[in-house]
Amino acid sequence: MQIEHFFQSLWSAYINVTPQAQRIKSLFESLNESVINDHVAFRTFADSPIALAKLEPILNDLGYQAYGVFTFATKHLNARCYKHPAPEAPKIFLSELRWHELAPECQNVIQQLIAKIPTNIVQGPEIFWQQRLWPAPTLSDYQILQQHSEYAAWLSTMGMQANHFTVSVNHLKSFASLEAVNQRLQQEGFVLNSSGGLIKGSPELYLEQSSTMADKICFNFADDQKQNIPSCFYEFALRYPQADGTLFDSFIEGNADKIFDSTNH
Repeated sequence: MQIEHFFQSLWSAYINVTPQAQRIKSLFESLNESVINDHVAFRTFADSPIALAKLEPILNDLGYQAYGVFTFATKHLNARCYKHPAPEAPKIFLSELRWHELAPECQNVIQQLIAKIPTNIVQGPEIFWQQRLWPAPTLSDYQILQQHSEYAAWLSTMGMQANHFTVSVNHLKSFASLEAVNQRLQQEGFVLNSSGGLIKGSPELYLEQSSTMADKICFNFADDQKQNIPSCFYEFALRYPQADGTLFDSFIEGNADKIFDSTNH
């Protein structure tokens, strides 16, 4: 599968539940900007048919190679990032929930979800936009997950799809800084993630990031209850040159930890 088709398929599924992303992309394009995608991110369950180790070979088949390992202790996550030899290909950030570390009642809910996933579900790149691979949870089960792990609650409803796309601020010509991007977005009425500050990171860390708060969708729970829940969000990244002159191309755990909070509402 061509990389372009892979990301177009991801984008189509993404904007279906994240209309703000298309509006923001169109806003930048109206300013004669080229919107380049810095990276996409996915969430999944460890110790499952869609664990990180099961998904990684699909990324390898697309030409991607892992180059960074991350751990988020308070959120109970493992993560890896991947890049492609083609310089303009977006990076990929893949995280998985160590759900065995959560409270027993949370583990019970997740076990029921995972049990419904076919063991051989990972066959090709389409797994990354297949969305929910299990029946909808009940509202009460969703609320149990929310109490212990927002990540788990989100994954239980949204499933396997791009959690966010990311605008490369380095490629924007009309904005001198990430702060300027944020100001324009706020002027247009978009709500930004303020966890840890509007801008996460710094030039000294070679990476600054900000993001919108996730869109909301009306979700039909298994017990015939409906509720608006977070879907996906849009991120903005500005990368700085390192001592050797090359742009920093990895991720910062402290930044990512706060970016995860974009779906926490």
